[in-house]
Amino acid sequence: MTRLIVRHQTIYTYVPPGGRAAMRLRLFPTSYATQEIGTWQVTVNETAIEPSYRNACAIPEALWAHDGPTNEVSIIATGVINREEDAGVIKGLKERMPRGVFLRRTPLTTADSAVEALADDIKGDTVLETLHALSAAVREAVAYTSKSTSMATSAAEALAQGTGVCQDHAHVFIAAARHLGIPSRYIAGYYYAGQDEDLSETHGWAESFVPDLGWVGFDISNETCPTAAHIRLVCGLDADDAAPIKGLINGQSNETLKASVAITSSSSQSQQQQQQ
Repeated sequence: MTRLIVRHQTIYTYVPPGGRAAMRLRLFPTSYATQEIGTWQVTVNETAIEPSYRNACAIPEALWAHDGPTNEVSIIATGVINREEDAGVIKGLKERMPRGVFLRRTPLTTADSAVEALADDIKGDTVLETLHALSAAVREAVAYTSKSTSMATSAAEALAQGTGVCQDHAHVFIAAARHLGIPSRYIAGYYYAGQDEDLSETHGWAESFVPDLGWVGFDISNETCPTAAHIRLVCGLDADDAAPIKGLINGQSNETLKASVAITSSSSQSQQQQQQ
C-alpha cells in the first residue's frame, strides 16, 4: 500500500474586492476498493468545509458562500490517502450514473473527421485491447508540450496542432472512444510523480467502460493505467465538467488565480530522514 500526503492550495484574489461569492467544491477524494481516505480536510479562508451531498457519480460536493466584500479566497485541501495497485480497474465505487451518459459529446470532446479517423484506424480483438491501442495512438499523435494549449482547447484542436498536455490527451482519447461507442469520462485528480519530480498542478486522465471489468483508467500522458501514485478526485464528461472548483462572484473585479500542489509519500519521507 502506498501512503500519499497531499496539500493543494488555491488562492483567488479580487481587485477591487468583489461582492457576494459562492463556490462548489469537489475536493474530497472518494473511498473505494483500492483508495482509502486516511485523513482529509478542506478549508476556505481557514474555516473547515464538509461535503453536503454525493452526486450520482459518488463524488462528495460542498457549497461555500460569502456575503460581503471579498478580496481573497484561499482554499486548502490536505490529508493522507492510502492507495493500492489496481491496474486502473475501479471497484467498489457506489455510483448511480448510467454509463450511457458518458457517450454524450461536449464542446471539448466532439470528434471531428480527424479524431474519427484516428479512432477508426484502431484495431483490437477486445474492447480493452482497443482502448490500450487508442491510448498509445493518442500519445503518439499529440506530443506532451507544457503550456501549449488552454483550458478551452478542444480535442479536435489539440489533435490538429499535435501538441498538448494531460487534459488534451484525455479529451482526444475520450472523443475517439465515444466515437467507437465506448462510454468514457474525464478524471481530475492528483499524481505523485516521485520525490525528485516537481508536480505543481492537478492531473487529468480518462476512464472507459469495459465489459466484465467495469470502469478502467487510462493515463495517456504517462503511458500507463492509473497506479498507486494516482489519487482519483472528480469525474465528468470533460475537464470543465470535472473541475474541482467552480464559483461565481458579484462585481467587476479582476480575478487572479494561484494554485499549487505538493505530494509526498511516507516511504520517500522515511528515505529522506535516513539520509539526513
